[in-house]
Amino acid sequence: MPAEPRRPAPDSPHPGAWWLWALSLGVAATRTTNPLLLALLMATSGYVVAARRPDAPWARSYGAFVKLALAVLLIRLVFAVTLGSPLPGTHVIVTLPEVPLPAWAQGIRLGGRVTAETLTFAFYDGLKLATLLVCVGAANALASPTRLLKSLPGALYEMGVAVVVALTFAPNLIADVQRLRAARRLRGRPDSGLRGLLQVGLPVLEGALERSVALAAAMDARGYGRSADVPPAVRRTTGVLVLGGLLGVCAGTYGLLTAAGGTYGLPVLLLGVAAALVGLRLGGRRTPRTRYRPDPWGTRAWLVAGSGLAVAALTVLASVRDPAALHPGVIPLTAPALPLWPAAAVLLGLLPAFVTPAPEDRP
Repeated sequence: MPAEPRRPAPDSPHPGAWWLWALSLGVAATRTTNPLLLALLMATSGYVVAARRPDAPWARSYGAFVKLALAVLLIRLVFAVTLGSPLPGTHVIVTLPEVPLPAWAQGIRLGGRVTAETLTFAFYDGLKLATLLVCVGAANALASPTRLLKSLPGALYEMGVAVVVALTFAPNLIADVQRLRAARRLRGRPDSGLRGLLQVGLPVLEGALERSVALAAAMDARGYGRSADVPPAVRRTTGVLVLGGLLGVCAGTYGLLTAAGGTYGLPVLLLGVAAALVGLRLGGRRTPRTRYRPDPWGTRAWLVAGSGLAVAALTVLASVRDPAALHPGVIPLTAPALPLWPAAAVLLGLLPAFVTPAPEDRP
């Protein structure tokens, strides 16, 4: 008999730690355009996923995110070739026929010269976005959405349910497509092309509708959407704190990203985060809920989250102290070099592959 799928280990880290780890790797990716560092970030996340991903429908979406990242990179290169770039380049690769455009489209061109500088800049830019998508895919493959939903504060419960349903719909859809295509291949029927797509699409749509109806019935049976009565003053205070906190977070983040706002950026950001947390705490009174076996934030969760935060902090520090190493030049065109200590900082992201338990194998 075939072996049953692997299940997550009972002492696996908190799902929020996996998301914090993955998002920290994404923050590190936004601070560099060095293709060697970006490739190292993708390899790091891929190794951890391969070592610690459970065999569950929601964990099989990593391949789809990788394919999406490759598609984004390819589209970015195609746009650079067809629409051109304002970068002045001297290494002409090919000259395409240029399509004349009206006067109102001044500044845009179709065709023309394609230089090595343009393609290199587009490749660096597209690779950064592709790395972000791969990191988000790693979080989807490692963190159980149902466990993450249980850990959300009461004020975010309804929004969390919508996000979890959206995140689990795509992996289940992919699993249904793979299952139906395998069944059609076993029966000797075509599973590719327009005809195969149409014959597979209808059962997949039917299964998605049945899953939606079952989910709605289960949520209604469990009393989803019911809220407790709270005083109007508490509701108004909650709204003011949450809105003010979000505005403070936006203003503080803008201050940190600009040179002029370096003095007030961090205090405003901390004040906004504190106000938002207090507002969420008060807002949780509207949704009285109990948690069955809540996930503890243990030592492994701290190690997972800390490794990602260390990668992000050290990469941000490297981008400030040595920006040339993290942003290789395009004009003049130079070969990128791998900076040693930023690369060593990225390798800290491999820590979850060694400190977390592997998914259990059941005979």
